[in-house]
Amino acid sequence: MVMTRLARLAGLLFAGLFAGFLVTVLVLELSMRGLGGEAYTQVRLAELDSLDKLAVATLLPAILATAVLAWRTFRTNMRWLSLAALALLAFVFGLTLIVNLPINADQLTWSVQAPPPDWAEVRDRWQLAHAARTVAAVVAFAGLAVAATLPVRRADAGRAGSGIETS
Repeated sequence: MVMTRLARLAGLLFAGLFAGFLVTVLVLELSMRGLGGEAYTQVRLAELDSLDKLAVATLLPAILATAVLAWRTFRTNMRWLSLAALALLAFVFGLTLIVNLPINADQLTWSVQAPPPDWAEVRDRWQLAHAARTVAAVVAFAGLAVAATLPVRRADAGRAGSGIETS
């Protein structure tokens, strides 16, 4: 089915772009762990200038496409991979709203010349949440990739007919 193929393609594309984006940010953040507060703040303010827009432009379409895929494959052998990927992307979205975005908003008020005294603790909380959402996004992408390589069959294929979905 065309809709299923489009949802699979869009889910893979946007989940892959989002996961790759998060991995890149994680590598950058980990490479900045040795920096002092002023240098870290300067780089974070540069990151916050546009990276949130990229996150929204990749995560929201990934969630939407994966939701459509989960709906379209609900009665097939792909439902668990699609639903797991959707749950992981929803976890990423929730964690982002609860932890990362409030810290981002706070960091936008930081001064490069005088970071707050607890800047390292704030950095650590942000990086821990970011690492968790990066792992979840990569696993979601991997699940979608595995699902894309498997033949799609109706969940009750063993009981009636060939059960092969024409996708």
